[in-house]
Amino acid sequence: MVTTVLKTCLLSAVALFACKSNHADDEKKGIIQPPKTETKSDVDFWLTNTDQSSLFKKQNVSLLFGPAANTGSTIEIDDSKQFQEIDGFGYTLTGGSATLINSLNESSKAALLKELFQHDGNNIGVSYLRISLGASDLSESVFTYNDLPVGEIDLELKKFTLEKEKKDLIPVLKQIISIFPQIKIMASPWTPPLWMKTNNNSVGGSLRPEYYDVYARYLAKYIQEMAKEGIIIDALTVQNEPLHPGNNPSLLMLAADQKNFVKNNLGPVFKAENIKTKIVVYDHNADKPEYPIEILNDPDAKKYVDGSAFHLYAGSISALSTVHNAHPDKNIYFTEQWVGAPSNFSGDFKWHVENVIIGSMNNWSKVALEWNLAADALQKPHTQGGCTQCLGALTIDGPSISRNVAYYIIAHASKFVRPGSKRIFSSAATNLQNVAFKTPEGKIALIVLNKSGATQSFNVKYNGKQVSSTLNAGSVGTYVW
Repeated sequence: MVTTVLKTCLLSAVALFACKSNHADDEKKGIIQPPKTETKSDVDFWLTNTDQSSLFKKQNVSLLFGPAANTGSTIEIDDSKQFQEIDGFGYTLTGGSATLINSLNESSKAALLKELFQHDGNNIGVSYLRISLGASDLSESVFTYNDLPVGEIDLELKKFTLEKEKKDLIPVLKQIISIFPQIKIMASPWTPPLWMKTNNNSVGGSLRPEYYDVYARYLAKYIQEMAKEGIIIDALTVQNEPLHPGNNPSLLMLAADQKNFVKNNLGPVFKAENIKTKIVVYDHNADKPEYPIEILNDPDAKKYVDGSAFHLYAGSISALSTVHNAHPDKNIYFTEQWVGAPSNFSGDFKWHVENVIIGSMNNWSKVALEWNLAADALQKPHTQGGCTQCLGALTIDGPSISRNVAYYIIAHASKFVRPGSKRIFSSAATNLQNVAFKTPEGKIALIVLNKSGATQSFNVKYNGKQVSSTLNAGSVGTYVW
């Protein structure tokens, strides 16, 4: 018995060795059978379910165009009807976000930035960033580029310096640009230097009229100095949330003041300095469309303005169309929406996709940006009096990186709707919010949210043929063909 068992074991070992040897030989010869191939499909389908059973995952299902259809609603796509060109999707790279990213070891940082900004494989291809010009409320502390002792002024801006950005923000931006050189960057100031303000305080106050000119030169100098670092600022909003003077930092800038500043100071300085950075007005909630309209109604201000920017902490996303319809020759930007911690993934995901992605695009926006890219486990850093509940798209807790709901919200668009894409016609369908695009490569990308409380089967009709799909309640699919 022992001999028989030993002989069997020896034979098994020899066979196993032979099998491994043959496998190794085959591998060297390149004749190993490939893994099971994906199901044949005309359409790539990426899915997020609100129960997080699928988080932005490509589905191995067969979606074939043909004459057949199910009995559900039909979304019709017509790429002959084209609307605004898209600049991109992304986040605000706050000072705090840059600090946290820069705190990672070099290999982790490189891998994370590749995942975020490279456009291939499993990377999500973020193509647009907003940054703060000086500190935002999600910086570790308040600063500007011309901080002076109380009582001093610097009309020639001789003490202007970007030194505080050279520790984290500028190095991270340079690494991002090396990955995706075409990225577009928008800058937004939260406050001017305090000596230019009526209250000499980082919170609230207004820009002193006698300093309008020097502040315009301050903003121009920022763009020029960033360009020397190899960082091109594509667009500048005149003031972040000009009707919210209670943040730290912040500034109250009424529509009449912003209009006068743009037409008499900022616009002429940019023209004189040959600065090509776009000037974008407002940059606040959708409940006050009259603010940008007042500026654009003044032809002397309008000639310097590229467009208007919006957040959605108040008002309706349809206000973007109100401004577009009043001035269809000017662009629309959706620049900020936060997720509050702790996140309700299901509710946040559905609301943000419906409003920030689908809603802003269907109301003429060229970009859709979520708020802060990264925060730590306690939603820090932030200034004293700044946002204490702003959940980052990423939570960076020491070496650990977690991906939160805003990561997936943006991914559903950024990976597929590349800069230069055009929004195209897609028909309304009951409980199926949707928006469609034609990419520069000629592909169609369709984003669909099942807003209902039940699973929905539906059809997509394009060029006379149809394909059928199903989404669970609250789920979002991006379809690309």
